[in-house]
Amino acid sequence: MEQTMKVRIVPMNADHLDEIAALERACFPDPWSRNMLAEELDNALAAFLVALDEQGAVAGYAGLHVVLDEGYILNVAVRPDCRRRGVAGQLLQVFLDFARGNHLAFLTLEVRASNYAAIALYGSRGFRGVGRRKNYYEHPREDAVIMTLDLTGEQEDA
Repeated sequence: MEQTMKVRIVPMNADHLDEIAALERACFPDPWSRNMLAEELDNALAAFLVALDEQGAVAGYAGLHVVLDEGYILNVAVRPDCRRRGVAGQLLQVFLDFARGNHLAFLTLEVRASNYAAIALYGSRGFRGVGRRKNYYEHPREDAVIMTLDLTGEQEDA
């Protein structure tokens, strides 16, 4: 495995939108548009993070919606040349720290059933497969694995 990439994680702002929209197009067959991403800047329930490389370019990003005490991780994307260097894990860790600090009951997400690297990453952080959504993804059609990290037991212990 390559050395962990040094990134600076910051909240997403309008200056990041063009690069994130390009990253979406590079990573996903049904990418979010620049306008969809821009709408999240005004969404009080949303927290979007950007991982910036040493040159200040977007290396990756991730989004989270928080509803009451529930966290829903949205897209997590990493630039192809930055993959397998810990960028997604660093973004995910910020969300884990936020969830614990704000006493969320759980974090949940969907991931393509064939995305073994992402499933392994989430599993390494305590997420467990709790179900499937049949034919959730298109292009190509594929099931989603629902993965959840239950945080309620941690709060009782704290």
